[in-house]
Amino acid sequence: MNASADTGTATRSDSSDEARHRSAAELEAALPHIRQAPGSTGIIHLIVRRPAEDAREVLDVAEINDAEGVAGDTWNQRGSPSSADGGPHPDAQITIMSARSAAVVIGPVERWPLAGDQIYADLDISHATLPAGAQLRLGDAILEVTAKPHRGCAKFAARFGRDALRFVNTGEGRDLRMRGVNCRVVQPGTVRAGDPITRL
Repeated sequence: MNASADTGTATRSDSSDEARHRSAAELEAALPHIRQAPGSTGIIHLIVRRPAEDAREVLDVAEINDAEGVAGDTWNQRGSPSSADGGPHPDAQITIMSARSAAVVIGPVERWPLAGDQIYADLDISHATLPAGAQLRLGDAILEVTAKPHRGCAKFAARFGRDALRFVNTGEGRDLRMRGVNCRVVQPGTVRAGDPITRL
């Protein structure tokens, strides 16, 4: 499933994909493990771009820029009801999901791209550790955490279950940002799977 930034093969991301949904009790039991994620420097496990609606490409190497977020991604073609003009939201160019949360909520790494985030990293992305304005270095690139909430939606519930949707959107799941965190590009650059991700 890995591919280079230039030769990635698109795969369809169908909400009907079958997998066992985690129960609320299973999600609750995983919280101690998620809380133990490193707070200053972690590792990037997966990089994904979305070349079309419900399509995903897993990349070994990605270019980060302020026009597309991840080069070849369709962030800049996706309107947002919360943006000033209804266009792509500038505070959601790239989203990062905790690899620990992804493993708990989604399951095997092969299914992580279904979530639709671009970066999956073993890092504490909680509100307490990464408040809005905090910056992260990924390879040569720098991202800034924004105040725009990243919430689960109907597609998230269809793919991972209603318990998962409720869990990531409320209480400690929300505080830990189990659904992920929105970022904007501060400095373009190249990032690779396996690179460190460091809080500046």
